[in-house]
Amino acid sequence: MTRSVLAITDIRPAYTAMIAARYDLHRFDLIDDKPAFLAEVGGKITAIVTSARFGVPVDLMDQLPNLEVITSFGVGYDLIDLEACRARGIRVSTTPDILTDDVADTAIMLMHATMRQLLPGDDWARSGKWAANGPMALTRSLLGKRLGIVGLGRIGQAIASRALPSGLEIGYFGRTPKDVDYRFFDDLIDLAEWADILILSCPGGDATKGIINKDVLSALGPVGIVINVARGSVIDEPALIDALRDQTIGGAGLDVFYNEPNMDPAFAAFANVVLYPHHASGTVETRDGMAQLVVDNLDAWHDRVELITPII
Repeated sequence: MTRSVLAITDIRPAYTAMIAARYDLHRFDLIDDKPAFLAEVGGKITAIVTSARFGVPVDLMDQLPNLEVITSFGVGYDLIDLEACRARGIRVSTTPDILTDDVADTAIMLMHATMRQLLPGDDWARSGKWAANGPMALTRSLLGKRLGIVGLGRIGQAIASRALPSGLEIGYFGRTPKDVDYRFFDDLIDLAEWADILILSCPGGDATKGIINKDVLSALGPVGIVINVARGSVIDEPALIDALRDQTIGGAGLDVFYNEPNMDPAFAAFANVVLYPHHASGTVETRDGMAQLVVDNLDAWHDRVELITPII
């Protein structure tokens, strides 16, 4: 029997086409009259393809009584209510590991670009200021600085391995200590006071919402910088904007924002902030690998009632 699959979004055109070739695929994002569609077809849907950006609303689950599995493109699942899924017997998979290296590379890129003032330097050369005004102001070296990583999971550990060759001392904050040589902090304020740089690589969701708040930023100090490749919700954005405006911290490199893609325009005014449009995993190779894993999870469920990378 051909399974009916509901796609919340087009994960990648070639891979969405693979799904359409094997399954009875419905593109929810292209359906105008969604209530009428759900009334007619909702009972036939057994699988959902979605992404970390869109998740699956609980009220949509309620209209799909035979939903068995959700296959998500990405590692974040804060927009998928796992307790609601457990209560309904719905299994969920994500696409871990594949994006680890690109996200870690982006964190390091943002750290260097922020510390060494890459964007003001580009402007200094490009605009003619160099010729007109001479050398730009000195920046700060990474050698010997202290890097605090918030969340030492797969991505956090990949960031740490890339930071060591730059001569950084590494500490981290998490729920429990890990079997690593880096210094463990069980208090986020203490980590921020110790660190020169904070890189955020923790999960999103209610447990981490706004954990980088005014007190943490104050502890980081006026020459400290914060790098976020986690979720926009992890930072109290008004507090961050105030800290940048008041020079409570030295700068920021941000790949994620609270209200994406409609980020707070205040960030654009700061020369000491490097902005990136939630694109840490945005390489052809990684996005293709993620999309293939979505297809593979869907096929594994169809063929063997198994998931390759389940979270529940």
